[in-house]
Amino acid sequence: MRNEQRLPTRTPESRAFAQRVQVAMALSARLNTLPFDDLDARRSVLTEIFGGGPIPESLSILPPFHCDYGLHATFGDRVFINQGCFFLDYGGITIGDRVMIGPRVTLSTAGHPVEVDERFDYITHAPIVIEDDVWIGAAATITPGVTIGRGAVVGAGAVVAKDVPPLTVVTATSVVERRRLKPSS
Repeated sequence: MRNEQRLPTRTPESRAFAQRVQVAMALSARLNTLPFDDLDARRSVLTEIFGGGPIPESLSILPPFHCDYGLHATFGDRVFINQGCFFLDYGGITIGDRVMIGPRVTLSTAGHPVEVDERFDYITHAPIVIEDDVWIGAAATITPGVTIGRGAVVGAGAVVAKDVPPLTVVTATSVVERRRLKPSS
């Protein structure tokens, strides 16, 4: 993962992260039980999820919506996020203007080290940047450290693990062996 940072587990910082995850997930659960037509209540809970600061009036997020941190996501104007999306934003999610995100899209900025012996020792994270005028199709997954360039389209079901140049259409999923891991000790 490019720009990867590590949060050591079993530290005061990781405990603070875990406490915030509990808050964000409780707020997400509350959001998802509100009546669909109660726009004021939805906006209020979304404001809490994203840290209490102002969110653009033109931001539209359809429930159900799931967010695991909330404090590291920012939105441009006229952003539309369809139903069933998952934002794991600890590493930072920046969404530009006029972005459309289809249903069941996952934006995941966090994970764990690849090496078996390190997986429980760190939370890895890297930012996702989605530039202006991007369209992300249904059930796409965007992985940590990825930038999607202005005007690009990510096709439904795509798994995006590297940057997408501006004004490009990307599709498909595939399994590509990158390297072999050492056996655990």
